[in-house]
Amino acid sequence: MSSENADAGHEHEESSVWDVVVVGAGPAGASAAYAAAVAGRRVLLLEKAELPRYKTCGGGIIGYSRDSLPPGFELPLRDRIHAVTFSLNGRLSRTRRSKRMLFGLINRPEFDAGLVEEAQKAGAELRTGATVSRVEQHGAAVPDRRTVAVVLSGGETVLARAVVGADGSAGRIGAHVGVKLDQVDLGLEAEIPVPQTVAEDWAGRVLIDWGPMPGSYGWVFPKGDTLTVGVISARGDGGGTKRYLEDFVARLGLAGFEPKISSGHLTRCRSDDSPLSRGRVLVCGDAAGLLEPWTREGISFALRSGRLAGEWAVRVAESHDAVDARRQALNYAFAIKAGLGVEMSVGRRMLKLFERRPGLLHAVLTGFRPAWNAFAGITRGTTSLAELVRSHPLAQRALSTMDRK
Repeated sequence: MSSENADAGHEHEESSVWDVVVVGAGPAGASAAYAAAVAGRRVLLLEKAELPRYKTCGGGIIGYSRDSLPPGFELPLRDRIHAVTFSLNGRLSRTRRSKRMLFGLINRPEFDAGLVEEAQKAGAELRTGATVSRVEQHGAAVPDRRTVAVVLSGGETVLARAVVGADGSAGRIGAHVGVKLDQVDLGLEAEIPVPQTVAEDWAGRVLIDWGPMPGSYGWVFPKGDTLTVGVISARGDGGGTKRYLEDFVARLGLAGFEPKISSGHLTRCRSDDSPLSRGRVLVCGDAAGLLEPWTREGISFALRSGRLAGEWAVRVAESHDAVDARRQALNYAFAIKAGLGVEMSVGRRMLKLFERRPGLLHAVLTGFRPAWNAFAGITRGTTSLAELVRSHPLAQRALSTMDRK
């Protein structure tokens, strides 16, 4: 073969390999695809479903989520929240109000589709209906050590210099990486259409109810003519969680309205020592078990970890050997642990406090102005749980005391 033909063959081989393949087109995957595409890389975004698709999710968009969106992204907000009603298993209700918006509410199908569109505008290619069966970094399907093979359910193989797994906590990529999970919770949710008079009563206000089981709580999120009503608790008592939702809906006077969607899902938090990469494969969002353990808020964690995964996947893709790829993957893990990992650690401690003393937490939030201000700061994104604990010695002592019990 002449050198000219050899060069042409090499170029053809390179063009058949994507720089970054992202598996899963939720907030984490779309953010990763956007970040890698903005950097000028060839990016393929794989999604097993057709878009838009429904996802069980309250749809709260806090300040950290808004700050992590692509520039100019218009949030498809269904409501803007200025008030929160807190209750303790239906009792001791108290409403706190704010002149400034606390957070916004979205429907996931619209939100996710918008993020994917931003990734496509940045240059990423989308393929829906593509189910990944496995990932290979060695073997016959892998032409060289710089390449990862993503094998689809139909037998097709897609080649990449780096792969980002954002396919959920029960996905193939997390299993390949060896993600370890130590907290699993069951969330049940109903989308309930309501008359205009009922919708008006809830407009601009959410309800958070501290539930009857340790660590459980319920919520009502208004979205125009529909209320998203849900509860969450530790997995293991599905019957009790279902009864909590039924009692919660009845107590709210909503039992007479037929839900248009009733769904359930498991949320999973990573163990402290859980890996975030394997070779040229990174994981983010739910696939990495990244979410806040106390509230189980996951959208901001998905957006932030997805952006970081996309940025570091570019560096992994540029690595010419396994040592450099490993170095870049470790840098990604360090970035995650230094930010989101610290927030998760504080969230775990807050969950322990909440499990043992829900009444105390309710009393502090509803009767102590600085606690409400802190809550508002978290929802607006001006502070975080970790920052609050670092800056308040009293909070540090309270959590340390709970740790020793």
